[in-house]
Amino acid sequence: MAFHTSRIFTWLLVISIGIVFFALYQENVTVNINWTAFSGNSETIVSKWDNEEKATRPIVLNATAPAKWVTSMAVTEFERKRENVSTRGVVSETPMPILLKTNFSKLPVWDFDDVYNQDAAPANTSCQQSLRNSKDKSFMQAFLPNIRLFLHKDNINMSEWNRLSHFNNPFGFMGFSYNDVMSSVKLIPEPKEPLLSPKPGGDGCIRCAVVGTAGILNGSKMGKEIDAHDYVFRMNGAVTKGYEEDVGNKTSVYVHTAHSITTSLYLFKKYGYKWAPHDEGIKYVMIPEGMRDFQWLGGLLRGERVPLGQYQNKRPRTYYMGQYNESRFYVLHQDFLRYVRNRFLKSPHLNARYWAIVRPTNGAFTLFLALHTCDTVDAYGFMTRDYAKYSNYYFQKHDKSHVVFYANHDYTLEMKTWEKLHNDEIMRLYQRSEKKPPPKT
Repeated sequence: MAFHTSRIFTWLLVISIGIVFFALYQENVTVNINWTAFSGNSETIVSKWDNEEKATRPIVLNATAPAKWVTSMAVTEFERKRENVSTRGVVSETPMPILLKTNFSKLPVWDFDDVYNQDAAPANTSCQQSLRNSKDKSFMQAFLPNIRLFLHKDNINMSEWNRLSHFNNPFGFMGFSYNDVMSSVKLIPEPKEPLLSPKPGGDGCIRCAVVGTAGILNGSKMGKEIDAHDYVFRMNGAVTKGYEEDVGNKTSVYVHTAHSITTSLYLFKKYGYKWAPHDEGIKYVMIPEGMRDFQWLGGLLRGERVPLGQYQNKRPRTYYMGQYNESRFYVLHQDFLRYVRNRFLKSPHLNARYWAIVRPTNGAFTLFLALHTCDTVDAYGFMTRDYAKYSNYYFQKHDKSHVVFYANHDYTLEMKTWEKLHNDEIMRLYQRSEKKPPPKT
């Protein structure tokens, strides 16, 4: 009896080993992505990529290392899939395990952190003054003229979801449920036209003004100059009525979040703000900064009330004053937002314990959107070194208030960046110069 039991055990062992080897063989000849992440140490296992010939070891990198280009298997495989080159085998069809921000004490940096989706190269501009013809080497090295600007239902799949799930919002989907987000993303139509085009009969240049809300515009009398541009970008609490002399009246592109388009109505009501800009033919661009934005998008794109969350039962379309049109509505892509942060506005605050809330301002994202869709850009109402002279907002004419430095934005870094872009002649920054009184005799 003992002899038979021993033989049975031996055969079971042989069969088990065979199954294991068969599984390993199958893994070696397929293309798949197994996403794992571990926290608690300075090293983070980012992902395991298998190619068609052999399995590769998990890619391990220091989560505190600076972002850089890496020619790893992960990047190579990602680039291959992004370019729609056919691959044999099976690509993962399930969402990766949800990563939590609380597992990281500072911004995690993956080996594909500085790799971005890019669209087809735009046609060469005929505008001689275009910032794309800049001679500034450092800017041109960082600048990606065909970075993917907009997210829509046709440029995201499971592989993209898993890649973007490594990044915290608004740069990705870290901490989010696939079904919660994708139920809205799958409604976003592909843009039918570029955000901006040269004006008919012009010289081919797209000239833009980007108007922030800083107090430096109070009494500036820049309104006519602003409105003379081909296109005018505004964001957040863009109060114009009663302030036209200083800030103009025209709005071509309005950039917002669900939070900014709703809270501006009561935050700035006493300054005359009644509604978001709604010029005829205006284009709306949304920054998807969190789950509440995807919930807002669900209601907006369906033409219904928001079913749940912070804006439950609100009707998003009423906030656009009859000018919402899906052909003129755009959602910024997470790669564009991350690219702006990584290459131009990477704050040292990202190494602090509150790293997950640190991001560029809506104004910063708007300004870089203009730099990628216009030939020339003039920025008004952005922070300058003499910001302490002015109120927080230009519409606070009789309500002097100082700029509030919130922890989630690095205002000083942004201020220095605008100054540098101005000095490098990438754009023009309005900097108010007040005449000094004559010296006493």
